[in-house]
Parts: sequence; C-alpha cells; structure tokens
Amino acid sequence: MSEVRVRIAPSPSGNLHVGTARTALFNYLFAKKNNGKFILRIEDTDAERTSQAYIDNIFDSLKALGLNWDEGPDVGGDYGPYTQSERFDIYPKYAQILLDKGFAYECFCTPEELEAEKEEATKNKKAYVYSKKCENLTEEEKEKLRKEGRKPALRFNIAKAQKAFHDSSILKFDDLVKGELHMDTDLLGDFVIMKSNGTPTYNFAVVIDDMLMKISHVIRGEDHISNTFKQILIFEALGAEVPRFGHLGMILAPDRSKLSKRHGATAVSEFVEKGYLTEALINFVALLGWSPSDGQEIKTVDEIAQDFRIGDVSSSNSIFEYDKLNWMNSHYIKMLPIEDLKERLKPYLTKYDLSELTDAQYTRMVEVTREPLTLLSDITDAVPYFFGGDKVEIEQKAQTEVLDTEVSQDVLKTFLKQAQDWNFDEETLHEKLEAFRAEYKEKGIKPKVTMWAIRAAVTGRTCGADMTAILAILGKEHSLARVKAAIK
Repeated sequence: MSEVRVRIAPSPSGNLHVGTARTALFNYLFAKKNNGKFILRIEDTDAERTSQAYIDNIFDSLKALGLNWDEGPDVGGDYGPYTQSERFDIYPKYAQILLDKGFAYECFCTPEELEAEKEEATKNKKAYVYSKKCENLTEEEKEKLRKEGRKPALRFNIAKAQKAFHDSSILKFDDLVKGELHMDTDLLGDFVIMKSNGTPTYNFAVVIDDMLMKISHVIRGEDHISNTFKQILIFEALGAEVPRFGHLGMILAPDRSKLSKRHGATAVSEFVEKGYLTEALINFVALLGWSPSDGQEIKTVDEIAQDFRIGDVSSSNSIFEYDKLNWMNSHYIKMLPIEDLKERLKPYLTKYDLSELTDAQYTRMVEVTREPLTLLSDITDAVPYFFGGDKVEIEQKAQTEVLDTEVSQDVLKTFLKQAQDWNFDEETLHEKLEAFRAEYKEKGIKPKVTMWAIRAAVTGRTCGADMTAILAILGKEHSLARVKAAIK
C-alpha cells in the first residue's frame, strides 16, 4: 500500500481506557511519522453494551489528549461510514464471496450441540476445535434442517484457506513489534464469521472494514494476536492485500496484575477529573513501552512523533507507575503559564467564592500554592484559608499544639498591636516580619515558633504557603480579625 493508513477502533462499552489511549497514541505517532492518515472507527456491534455516553467519552478523551483523527464518524472521509453498526449491509456481500469460493460453509449446529462438543473435548482433556460436522452437508440435508426452523451461521474453512495460500498448517507473519510469530492453524478450528441472525462476528467485520478503508498497518494490543492469524486468512481468501500487524505488550499495574480500578484511575476521563493534565498523561503513556532516542522524557506529542519508530517499541509488558505519572504531572503544572494554570484550576475551586479575590489576588494565590501541587485537584484542600473573610476554620492540631500555648498567645497579642501600623504589601510585610522574629529570638523564642503562632491564627493550619503572601492577599482587616479571634 502506497499510503500509510492506521486506525483506532474502540468498542463503546465503557469509557476510553488508558490502554486503548496508548494504542491510539502509537497509531497516531506512526501515522504522523510516516505522513499517513489516522482513522477513528467505532465498533458498536455489541448493541447491549453500547452507549452513546461511551461514544461521546471516546471522542472527548481522544480530543483532550490531542489525538485528532483525519477520518472518522464526525469528520467523514472517503471510506465511510466509520461506525460499524451503519455498515451492516456491507458484510453479507463478502460473506457470499467466501461461500462462492468455498472458503466458508453454512453451519446448522444448535448451541446445545456445540456445548455438547465442548463438554466432550473437556472430558477427553483436549482443546476444543469445531468438529466440521456441517462442512459437507448436501443441499437436501440443508433444506431439511431449514424446515426444522434452523437458521445457519457461516463458518470460515480454515484448512481450505491455509492449503490454498500456504505450504503447511503453520501460518507465520512478521510482527512490527514482536518479530516473527507463528501458529498451527489446525488448532484454530473453523470459526463463525456470520451469526445465524445475520450479524457479522468481530473477526469478519474488522477484516472487511480494514480492507475497504485501505488500512495499511494494524497496531493493537497483544491480546489480539490469536485473532490476527484468523484475519490474515480471511484477507487472503478475499484476495485482499494483508496489512502489516504490530502487537503492543499489555499495561500492568505496579503489582504486575491487570490494571484495574483497585489500583486507581484507569479511564482517561477519570485521570482528567482527578486533575491530571492531558499533556502529562499523553507524555507518560508514550513512555509505556517506548523510549526517546535522546533520553529526554519530557516531550510534546509533536516532538515524540518526530522521534517515534515502531520497531523501537518494547515487546514486553509495561508497568503503569502512578508515582512516575504524579511526578510528571507535577512537573507539567510547574511549567504551565500562570494564566493557563488559573483557568485550569477553576473547576477545582467551585466550593469557594472566587469573587472574594481580585484577579491580582487570585493570581498571587496560585503563584504561592502551585509548587507542591501534584494534581490540579490538590488546590481544593490547599487554599481554604484564602477565603472566608474574618473567619477561618482552625484545625485541632493548630489549636492544641500552637494556639493554646502561652508563647503563641503572647506572640499574637504583640503582633496584633504592632501590625496595626503596618502596610500589608509583601515588601513591607517581609521587612516587618523579619524584625518581629528577631525581637522574639532575643527572648529565646525560635523564629519558626513565632511564625507558627501567626500562621495558625490566620490560616488555621501549621503549614501552608508563604505567610508574607498570605497576609498580603488577605489584607490587614481580615488578617488582624483572625488574629484577634485566636487570642484568648
């Protein structure tokens, strides 16, 4: 195929999983690296589990990550429709072609008969393979079964296809990630391509869609390897060019089990809701199985695309290290321009009345609280003392360990008296507080003990942002009102 065309084809039976996002990213990077096309296809044939909300989540999550597709359900393209449920009228035509060529046959077996076959295989401790009992039915036998009310499914004839295109039962292909893979097709069994109700199975529909959409490379998870052997045979039976396949290792939790909700967020939208920046998330996901050639891990998607080579992707499983993601997210928060950060923090400040602060005060609040933020959502618990005017909620530790001491009470009384005459701009406050601490140091009181008293009274906490900035943002009236309230 002259043009590189790759696709991501999620099933809308849940929110977009971070593993699917990694697959989408590697397809996107491969397309950009090779001046190709990145296509989104929605595989919604499982009507019972499909939801419009999940479809919307797939769209929103991919867009949030910056993985914009060249063709898809919403943007169109030359090979649509790009939603599988809208393509049902396409598949019977190609099923008939396989029937006519002898690469498929009608199967009238009932679920009960198939279950009996499986039980017999289990009893004999053998892997189950369909018995092919319907392969050579005569027209008379088929007609009799139809009169009984049986509707046939269509099965793909593995042995016939393998014999037509290969020298032995061993089927091989060169995987873009894992190298040469092979399987004895005698172990596959003749699988259903069209169900008795007329709907296509996954392995058949995906081949027809990839063929008609001229997909050149299929990059997906290694859990699809067994499907790939079946799909290659269908491509060959239809006389279609077989795409190149690449299978990515799985993403595992830190304990090397399957990544699940018990480990933390797993859907892209969950990460976003928790306060992860999409720039950090996509950068982190890119490093799950791939490493930049220059060793520099912090990169934009465009920079990663320039460096990306599918052959450099590890064939092993990758560990989803939440600690590393948190570090990377913290780094990205520190890198954000302040005006951008202010906007991104607002959804996590809805419990506060931002109108209490001027834009300058809000800007300064973000500047002095951003350093320890790991997630955007951390801001919620980091800033309550900037709001509430004259009142602040005192934590139990701040009350009993600081404010209830004689030293703190003396500090607060002296501070209240002296600060009445101070200007509450940061420069002045810095000078005044230096002198205030020095005054108490001469009395044998450590500077940090002095500041603990003021911090506990003004913020209700024993730690937090720079006190000079806090006092300046709150202003003299609110700050001193809180100090006065803390004095017994």
